[in-house]
Amino acid sequence: MRHRITVTWLSKMAQNHWTLDDVPWDRLAPAEADRDLVAVIKAAALVEYNAESYAAYLGRVFADDRRFQDIAREWAAEEVQHGVALGRWASLVDPGFDFDAAVRRFRDLYQLPPTPERRSVRGSCSGELVARCMVETGTSSFYSAIAEATREPVLRFVCQRIAADEYRHYKLFLTYMKPYLDREKVSRVERAWIGVKRVLETQDDELACAYHAANGGAEPYDRKRAAQAYERRAFGLYRRHHIERAVGMALKAWGFSPQSRWAGLVRRAAWWLVGSRVGRLERQAA
Repeated sequence: MRHRITVTWLSKMAQNHWTLDDVPWDRLAPAEADRDLVAVIKAAALVEYNAESYAAYLGRVFADDRRFQDIAREWAAEEVQHGVALGRWASLVDPGFDFDAAVRRFRDLYQLPPTPERRSVRGSCSGELVARCMVETGTSSFYSAIAEATREPVLRFVCQRIAADEYRHYKLFLTYMKPYLDREKVSRVERAWIGVKRVLETQDDELACAYHAANGGAEPYDRKRAAQAYERRAFGLYRRHHIERAVGMALKAWGFSPQSRWAGLVRRAAWWLVGSRVGRLERQAA
């Protein structure tokens, strides 16, 4: 089963692969680039570009699964390309942005927490794949929201491609999870708890460090200030359909039906939470 999954994934990757040469750079319209959105893109470029460190971690967790190690390396290569594309766009619309220097600042500020060898911090391989599904759910929704929000044609093109890649990654991790679930017997409630914890981790140092490294200049790092600045700009991009789609993807990864009656309640609650968070951040900024 996993062999067929691997072959299908690598085949799809080859079919859907896009490169920097496919991006219509000649259509760039810097005047259409919103300054707040540029700041968010700079931070996103650093996080995407850092994917190889996560691939190394996944390689340790799945040390006995050579096929998944191949998948993790290909996944990381696509993520790194996302970072390069976003970094190049940001450098073109803001010639003062030095992507390479920002990467160095980010890596000086942020490193993955130490983890035990050959063991997932989620407690199982199934749990690790649930967490990966949550990340891809968030990024697919995030780049879809950016593509719809921006009027800058090159950024729209890039974000549409990245959103499609992230959704394909989500489907890969979801499919690859099934054999592990059969073996490890991780319940739906456990999967949901892992998923919720992974969502809460988006408020850890990674995004705040990336935002500061990309936009903070010579100022000392203030985690709270950087996190609030990033969240105010990023969360404000979402519209209700982005949140509802993300909730449906998350529920599926947890083993629940996205069409159930209570799923609708979860969608409404998630949209309310996002709206409340944006409103609170706007008031603080004012």
